[in-house]
Amino acid sequence: MEANPSDNLPNVPTLDAIFLAAERLRNVAAHTPLMQNLHLSEHYGANIYLKREDLQIVRSYKIRGAYNKMANLSPEVLSKGVVCASAGNHAQGVAYACRKMGVQGVIFMPTTTPAQKIKQVGMFGKEWVTIQLVGDTYDDAYHAAMQYQATHEATFVHPFDDVQVMEGQGTVGLEIFKDADFKIDYLLMAIGGGGLASGVSTVFKQLSPKTKLIGVEPLGSPTMQRAIEENHVLTLDKIDKFVDGAAVRRAGDITFEICRQNLDRIILVPEGKVCSTILQLYNEEAIVAEPAGALTVAALDFIKDEIKGKNVVALIGGGNNDITRTEEIKERSLLYEGLKHYFIIRFPQRAGAFRDFVDVLGSDVDITRFEYTKKTNREQGPALIGLELKSREDFAPLLRRMDEGRIAYEYLNDQPDLFQYLV
Repeated sequence: MEANPSDNLPNVPTLDAIFLAAERLRNVAAHTPLMQNLHLSEHYGANIYLKREDLQIVRSYKIRGAYNKMANLSPEVLSKGVVCASAGNHAQGVAYACRKMGVQGVIFMPTTTPAQKIKQVGMFGKEWVTIQLVGDTYDDAYHAAMQYQATHEATFVHPFDDVQVMEGQGTVGLEIFKDADFKIDYLLMAIGGGGLASGVSTVFKQLSPKTKLIGVEPLGSPTMQRAIEENHVLTLDKIDKFVDGAAVRRAGDITFEICRQNLDRIILVPEGKVCSTILQLYNEEAIVAEPAGALTVAALDFIKDEIKGKNVVALIGGGNNDITRTEEIKERSLLYEGLKHYFIIRFPQRAGAFRDFVDVLGSDVDITRFEYTKKTNREQGPALIGLELKSREDFAPLLRRMDEGRIAYEYLNDQPDLFQYLV
């Protein structure tokens, strides 16, 4: 990974252009705080600072890139409107930019987009945006947006693979650099398509070249990591979409070139760890972070030994977390932490069988799910049972007690296909 992509690529963000973008955004995007976090600092034995883009006007950094892109367009081009495809933060950024600039925009979103996000886009854009729900995936919305662009001559505002979008996102890096009255040893930023990492890394490679720049991706969507490993952009056949703000099947062509040269490494974080971090940030810090926003804090565990005594900045990219996802977040966290376990238990069809099972479990195991239907002509009746433990270390003793009690069971957590079907 080399020092400066602008030496090799004709069309990349530049530091001068990022400074100009900051001027354009002065009265549009909030200058969000860089805050030391005492709990995290104490836990890791380091100075941990959080860049709080969850406090941005549209609750994510996406307004920066969207507005900067549109502000670079001529009045004649803007008169034909803009179009984008997004299921989340980019749509809100474009919507707010349309309203702020008085430009008509059409935003294509998948029909599966949560109602809360659709409402937010409408709230930020008001009468300046039209929302079109198309297909089941982002790809469906993207193709519809491109068809609209071709027939209406509107300008497509790409969520990441556009130099002016990257320059807008790069203003986050300028703010971090200006606000830090200390040497930054590590800077962590989430990667989806790579627009944020490209813009911010451009700033730091030139203004703070000794800072280690670390990208963070969800384990189920290692798009940039795979592209760098294979030395070309590729489309992943299947991804886990849970970390929706950073789960893309294909990185950008320009962002790939910049990230592979500027980043020191990429860390992959399991989705369950992200969920635990979301809950931790809310319960301990009163920070509402979306899954992509929590990625960088979750990644600290994977470099905890090397950051001791260092100055570390983790960029929280957004706080648009849908409250209806809380139960799923808790479930994924418990599974990752080894506290939630699912079994198929085959009960003898006799009186007292369930009471015997409860006795085997003991007082420290909580039954959180129980599905059972009695079948009259069978010796055994299967039940789907979810158990919650107080600590990870309680699992092995639980299995031992079940074996000693001659409980007939099948463990589901390590059978992903069966688990997803039943749970």
